[in-house]
This record gives sequence, C-alpha cells and structure tokens, in this order.
Amino acid sequence: MDALAAYAAHLRNERHASPHTLRGYLADLRQFLAFAGPGGPAAVRIETIRHWLRALDGRADRNSIARKLAAVRGFFRFLVDTQRLEHDPSAGVATPRTTRKLPAHLTLDDVDRLLATPPADGLLGLRDRAILELLYSSGLRVSELRGLDWEHLDVEAGLVRVLGKGRKERVVPVGRPALRALEAYRRAGASAGWPAARGAVFRNARGGRLTARSVGRLVDRHVLASGTTTKATPHALRHTFATHLLGAGADLRAIQELLGHASLSTTQRYTHVDLRRLMDAYDRAHPRA
Repeated sequence: MDALAAYAAHLRNERHASPHTLRGYLADLRQFLAFAGPGGPAAVRIETIRHWLRALDGRADRNSIARKLAAVRGFFRFLVDTQRLEHDPSAGVATPRTTRKLPAHLTLDDVDRLLATPPADGLLGLRDRAILELLYSSGLRVSELRGLDWEHLDVEAGLVRVLGKGRKERVVPVGRPALRALEAYRRAGASAGWPAARGAVFRNARGGRLTARSVGRLVDRHVLASGTTTKATPHALRHTFATHLLGAGADLRAIQELLGHASLSTTQRYTHVDLRRLMDAYDRAHPRA
C-alpha cells in the first residue's frame, strides 16, 4: 500500500473522517504531491512546501491555503508516526494568517417566522417543520440530523443521542415544541406506512433517508418563504441555537458540550454576536467602567 492510500485508510478507519473530509484532504494532497514532483514524500523538503504555498498565493484565498497546509501536515505527521519517514518537512512551516467570517445567526423574530412557515398539514410539511424545530432546538449538524433513527430519540426524557464528528456520541436535550413537531410528523409518517419506531427519522418523498443537500434545499426554501433577510443555512440555525443560549446567560462550556465542540476556542466564536450583553454586564459590574 502506498503512502497516500495508507493515510486515506488511517483517516477513514481510525480518525473516522467523513466522506466529504476524506475527499477534500486527498484532493489537496494529490495537488501538493503533483507540485512536488518525482521522488514522492521522501523527496519533499521544507523549501518545497514553502514554494508551493507561494505558488498558491493569489490563486486561492488564505483560508483555503491554510486548509491545504493542514492536510499536508497531517499527512507527514502520519508518515513519521508510522515510521515511513524519519523527519517531518512541514514542522517548521508557518500557518498563513486567515480571515474568519462571523457566524450568521437569526433573531428570535426571524426564528418564529421561519418555524411557522412549513404547512402544519401534509407529511412533508410536518417533516420540514420537525427538521427546522430540531435544528434550532438542539443545535445539530446536518450530518447528525440526517443520521438520526427513531431509536435515538427518548421522548420521555426529552433527549436525543447523536453521532458527531469523529464518530463521537453525545446526548443533547430537545425542547417541547420540537418534540411536539416530531410526534406530529411521526404519526403522519406511520399513516403513510413509514416505520414509526425504528429506522431513519427524516425521509424523502420516496421513503429513503434524506441527504444533507436535500436538508439544505428545504431550509433555503422555507427561509425564502418566511421573508427572512439573513442568509440562513442549516448551519446558521446551529449558530443561532448557540447565540440565543449565550444571550440568555448559558455557560460557554455547557454550550461547548451541547454543540459537540472538541475545543472551547471553537465555541468562543459565538461571543462576538452578543457583545452588547457583555458590554452591559461590564458597565454594571466593573468598578472603573
């Protein structure tokens, strides 16, 4: 097995990378190895990587370049860890400074209009309402939402068990409106002959499990119908979930657990959107404010 195939197997079987992540990493690595030329990974030097980064400058944005460098670093760390290489040529390469976009989020009024948009009758309308309610209620990723089975939902306890990034499992609460929407959708699905106690929760019109792209399209459709001006993707509903919890005084570490973030620094991205509340608290509490 060559080095790239071995790394792909490592990402898939040990790191539990998603198919999307795997495709992206392998595309970046093939691009880099083609640039590096003959000799393979053993011939790569730190100058090779720096020259590649300079060649990318102007052709790709800083965030894309940083992502590509992360793929190369992970590859060479793997080769050193598995004793395929003695030295890591990427170890001394500085990461390009990136620009971080502020997360989009909805106001409470926006959320109310959006959640009321899907029709409350008809199987697909009830499904869409349950999807929107659950995304906002529990802050799920799209991959987590589409992977849900009915067995993962504990209605009595108001909890749902999800499988997040890296196949890490967590349990998150589900609000009462979302539970009611799920129950209405479950009953309609059962009337249509769909399993109501097992298997995929969210299905397409033919009864198959929804894809991530289908979830994105239905959210786009209802956002447009609601008249909300904010660009609200499924991920924006996840940001909104965290932002509203923070605005109501929830602890940042609790939000970290609910979102399934490995690092608190990722969760801290949400603090900017509630700067007014933080400034008000500072003005009230600091002796020299």
